[in-house]
Formats: sequence, C-alpha cells, structure tokens
Amino acid sequence: MHAVILAAGEGMRLRPLTRTRPKPMVPIGNRPLLEYVLEAVADAGIEDVVLVVGYKRERIQSHFGDGNDWEVDITYAVQDKQLGTGHAVAQAEPYVDGEFIVLNGDRIIDSSLVSRIADDATPAPAVAIRRSETPSAYGVVNLDGDRVVSVDEKPRGRTPASDLINAGVYKFTPSVFDAIGRIDTVGESPITAALDHLAAEGSVRAVRYDGRWLDVSVPWDLLSVNASVLDETGGHVDDAAVIHDSATVAGPVDIDEDTHVHPNATLLAGTSLGANAEVGANAVVSNTVVLPDATVEAGAVLHDCIVGSNTVVGANGTVSGGLATVAIAGELYESARIGAVVGDNVDIGGGVTLAPGTIIGNDARVHEGTTVDGQVEDGATIRRG
Repeated sequence: MHAVILAAGEGMRLRPLTRTRPKPMVPIGNRPLLEYVLEAVADAGIEDVVLVVGYKRERIQSHFGDGNDWEVDITYAVQDKQLGTGHAVAQAEPYVDGEFIVLNGDRIIDSSLVSRIADDATPAPAVAIRRSETPSAYGVVNLDGDRVVSVDEKPRGRTPASDLINAGVYKFTPSVFDAIGRIDTVGESPITAALDHLAAEGSVRAVRYDGRWLDVSVPWDLLSVNASVLDETGGHVDDAAVIHDSATVAGPVDIDEDTHVHPNATLLAGTSLGANAEVGANAVVSNTVVLPDATVEAGAVLHDCIVGSNTVVGANGTVSGGLATVAIAGELYESARIGAVVGDNVDIGGGVTLAPGTIIGNDARVHEGTTVDGQVEDGATIRRG
C-alpha cells in the first residue's frame, strides 16, 4: 500500500515564516513538521510514500531525499499550481495502484491511526473523524451511524450540524480520481468535495479517532504544538550545544547543535533553539521558537514568541506575550496567545518593545527604543516617532 502525503502548500496564515520555507518544513522541536507525519507512516509499516510537493519543493526534496533515513521509499509528485487538496491528490494518480491512504503533511497524528485506516478490515473509501471544540474551522462531517452523509467544509458564520470533523486521513481506491474530476469549482478543488461526492453515493465509512492530533494552521499553533511535543518527549539538548554553567534551563526545552546560551540566561518550558542560535547573558526566553542562526541579545525578554532565521533581537528588548487579537489572511482571531512573530533576516535594535500580536515581516529593520504594535511588512524600516 502507498501513503500519499500532501505537502505542496505554502501556508499563508503562517506568513512571514512561509515566505522562505513551505509550511511542512516549519520546525516543531527543531524538526520539520513533515517528519512527524512521515514517521507515523513508517511506524505503521508502510514503506512506499508519495510526497506531493509544490511550493518551494526543493526544501522538502533536499531534506527527505529518497526516504532511506526513514526506511521508506519516497516518490515525488509535483503540483505546479496550488489548486487545492483534491488537485494535489490527483497528482499522485500515476504512482498508486489499488488502495492507498492520504494524509495531510501539516498535522501530527499517531501511527495507530494510519494503521487503522490502512487495515484491510477498513474498506475504502474511508475518512478519519474526531471531535473538535471549533468544528467550523475544519470540515464538519455528518454521519448516519458510521456512514458519512456529507462533509461541510469550514462552515464559518453558520452553526455546524456536528462537532465531528474531518481529521485529514483517508483511504481511497483509484475511483477517487474520477470523483475529483467531477468537482465543479472555480479555483481550488478540496479533497472534501470529492469525499462529498462519494458520500452522496453512500460509500464512505467514518473511522473515529481520539488520539494525538496536532494541527498547525496559525502562528500560535506553532507555539502550542511545539510545547506539546516537548512535553511528550521531555525535550532534548544536543551534545554540541554550549550552555554556560550559570544559565538556567527549566522545563522541557529543545536546544540544537552549536547553540550558545550565555551566563545567567534563562530558558523556560516550551522553548526551542535552532542550530547555531545564540541567547545572550541575562536574557529570558519562554515558550518561544527560535529558528537557526538567530540571536537574542543580552537582557532581552521573550514570551510566546517566534523568531525567524538569521534574525537579531537587540539587547534589553521585550516581548511580553499573552493574549491578543490578530488579523491573518483576512480573518480576525481573538484571544490568540502570541507575543510576536518575527520573520527571517530581521534586525531589531536594542530596547525595542513588541506588543502582543505583533507580526514583523522578513528583512525588516526596527530601530532602537521603538514600540511596535500590529503588522510590519517585509523589508520595512520602523523608527521612533
């Protein structure tokens, strides 16, 4: 059996991080999100994998190669234009024969779910479902027993008929390609539209699942999922990391190779430091993801923050963290726990304060002593008024 993993999208809601890397390569515990999905497939005993790639696909292909490091054989199918998950699945048609499973490349699940979906006792087509406190943000699944009646994709503004959602793991036969071809939409064609066609024919079975399901859609998801994974693993400190004896490391953290943590710095739970990152003396970093080659200078205090690659947060800068109202991709999110998102190659001067919910684009510069609130475009320069 083949596993088809959908990893072609950008992830617009994770900008500016995804302007320089595809969403599946965003790090969780200093490992690409997609690694967790691939490992779930491998642990379920599936050796043949089709990765559907597109946006900045070279980042994925150079990292995963032929799949030998994960004891799987990877074939790459290319989605040149991101026209939805249905269109992405269709790109795998030349590489699959018989029953196959499909997974989203941006959700961490247990291998037990992959095994259950792939099992011969589960007839295709089938879809994994789970309960959600926010069903309107996903595909709401309506059931008759264990048979799927319909899938209502992201019914925002309407009361969902169910709290059961599409968990993003499917089992299909090649007949799904005909269903995809019948999708009558303008622009993107979601796989849930094909699933709805198959459900109307009375043939889709629901597989209930209540295990680990970690979704990364918006920046604060990256923080919560990173923290959850560190809680599960207990964190990790690479042998090549240099941590001063007077520094404090409390709670599960992940510190990658060649990272330097200077005297009296404090690293608190939920923090990941990427390779060759640096945390200056007396700095405090809590529930924060620092990407490779970034620098947090002396005395800076960062809570609930994402710091992009090759970015400098100046001395005595402050990101207080907490709850914020944030507008992303035309949607307003209230009570989001996010201090700030700072893109790649950003230079933040000393003594800068970033208000909760601040998003700073790639290659921006923020001058010393500035207070920033809201969104800053890529390449912008912010000075004190």
